[in-house]
Amino acid sequence: MVEDLKRKLLFVLAVLLLLSSAQAGGTDRLAGHHCTDFQTANLLLGSKLKVQFLLFTSSSPSCGELILANDSIKNSSFNSSLETKIIIHGFRALGTKPSWVDGLVHAILHTTQVNVIAVDWVYGSTGAYPSAVENVTQLALSISQFISKLLALGVSGTSIHIIGVSLGAHVGGLVGHFHGGQLGRITDISLCRKANGSGTGMNSPFPKLLKSNCFNTCRGLDPAGPKYTRASPEERLDPGDALFVEAIHTDADSYKYLICDHMRAVHLYVSALKHSCPMMAFPCASHQEFLNGHCLDCVDPFLFSCPRIGLLKQAGVNMRKLPKEVEVYLMTSPSAPFCAHHSLVEFHLQKKRNRVTSIEIAFFSNSTKDTVKITIPKHQEMGKRLLAHRVPLCQINSVTLKYLSKNHFWKKDESFIVGKFCAAPLPLDSNRTMSCLPWNLTLPTNMDISYELPIACA
Repeated sequence: MVEDLKRKLLFVLAVLLLLSSAQAGGTDRLAGHHCTDFQTANLLLGSKLKVQFLLFTSSSPSCGELILANDSIKNSSFNSSLETKIIIHGFRALGTKPSWVDGLVHAILHTTQVNVIAVDWVYGSTGAYPSAVENVTQLALSISQFISKLLALGVSGTSIHIIGVSLGAHVGGLVGHFHGGQLGRITDISLCRKANGSGTGMNSPFPKLLKSNCFNTCRGLDPAGPKYTRASPEERLDPGDALFVEAIHTDADSYKYLICDHMRAVHLYVSALKHSCPMMAFPCASHQEFLNGHCLDCVDPFLFSCPRIGLLKQAGVNMRKLPKEVEVYLMTSPSAPFCAHHSLVEFHLQKKRNRVTSIEIAFFSNSTKDTVKITIPKHQEMGKRLLAHRVPLCQINSVTLKYLSKNHFWKKDESFIVGKFCAAPLPLDSNRTMSCLPWNLTLPTNMDISYELPIACA
């Protein structure tokens, strides 16, 4: 009895030891290698740079394989015949792993079969922001040397895509600069930008995402502004740092309900990879011109192919020679999956008025409501505006219009207006026409009037 009990206890102990060692060691049985996670630094010691390169593959998307040196790359799961995505995080005030890294790695590997290298520089990015900035050049040199080892193994420079978040975007720019601008792509995800200012650009397309973000062609996610606002091209992300450079910037200046932070741009990018809705941007001279409905297609300069956020080659722009830099804009919904479709809406007055006319337009589907206000200047017949809605226009069940009159004690506004309502989805080129309700609408003052919107799906 005693011997049987001892055997049972030893068996249970052996099982427990096997389970605990598997958890602690993090061994990926399929890949047969040890799993390594990001470092955790403390505020006192976290400013000294210490870099780790973690490899993730489609067969082991949750297990980071530590790559140490040239021999380590040869003996790792790295596949030199596949493209390589290199993720670089930014400043880490508290010395912790970025919460978005796992989601981005999984989204990339779910979308395409590639090598994903996550650059862990938590040690070096922690503590005071200026000390993290001081480590940028040394970090860029380390990553550049790592890439040189990949190139020595036969990896093509054009197959390397750097995805930099915040300060990591500038690191990516430096890496690209060290390689003479001959790496394939850089994506920048960065800081909030003022709606009337820094759009996005492209040496390839640089789109700007309204209501939350903007995107460029050196895949840089939200490049950090502090310390880099007046930096030279050699010190910051620049259109010449890669063959294709794009940036995704959060932008919330004109939208009180939005919080301006780096993470919105990251989550937008991840969402664009995970979901099928096209996040399409349109070239335009300014944010306001875009909202006012003056930029409706991608004929100039992209020859009808509008840039999209994601992993499409050249962001989906079908041109052999890209323009050096172009500002492009799009709107997003305020929460994940951030999908938004763009439509031009117009109201044509039956007769001109001697005062400004304001009309609220609302699109209703089975589960959504999206609104915009059209303003018709005095002595003009027509007003237009861009309306972002979460389902395609052909899935909108009805449209509600409200004439917003303004009465003053010395003069009353008209009690109603008469006119025609028209709408069309973007892109709207010269070959497409607006769809209008087939009758004139009478809109009483400050009253919701609803109509069916019979637009068929293409």
